[in-house]
Amino acid sequence: MFTQDTHPLLEAVAFETRFPAPLSQRPSPEWLVALLEPDAPAPLSADDAVRGAVRDLLRHGGYKPTGRGKPASEYLVRAAGEGALGSINAAVDACNAVSLHSGLPISVVDLERARPPLRVGLAPEGATYVFNASGQTIDAGGLLCLFDAEGPCANAVKDSQRTKTHEGTRRTFTVLWGTRALPGRAERAFSWYRELLERMGAAVERAP
Repeated sequence: MFTQDTHPLLEAVAFETRFPAPLSQRPSPEWLVALLEPDAPAPLSADDAVRGAVRDLLRHGGYKPTGRGKPASEYLVRAAGEGALGSINAAVDACNAVSLHSGLPISVVDLERARPPLRVGLAPEGATYVFNASGQTIDAGGLLCLFDAEGPCANAVKDSQRTKTHEGTRRTFTVLWGTRALPGRAERAFSWYRELLERMGAAVERAP
């Protein structure tokens, strides 16, 4: 179901999560929402070295991770600092909490909306997809992406609109975009991520 193309820097961790009920029926608990604060206690913290290593990972295929194309993890730091990082749903909140504190961008897609097989690899030149309800698109050429049968559907900058989580989501697929320049960081982030999800009653299965 899942494969990963060879890449000299990528150290990704991918896994499936099964929630005990649709997300609309399992709102984020207070302890999870509290983790969206930048000063919340967490087992990981990000710094400029992490930010630089992540940008280098995305830059390797020719993509320019600057301006509006910067890693999603950097947007989270800014939003949290401005008090604008609010709760969305349990799946996204757990993702945002781990990404905020680890400094690693993370993608989450709804497994009922994504069409297998799933693969991680570089998007070809000219690859685009819609990333929000307004119909805005991202030029993903040269960027590491998660692909399904219809093409790229998520990456470390913006996930696609067609595979995003929603009120009825019960199964998700997650990719932590780690880098070999930060050895072990993706694994530590995954370990904490799993704890958060299992604390909410979700089942986590790591992709082979």
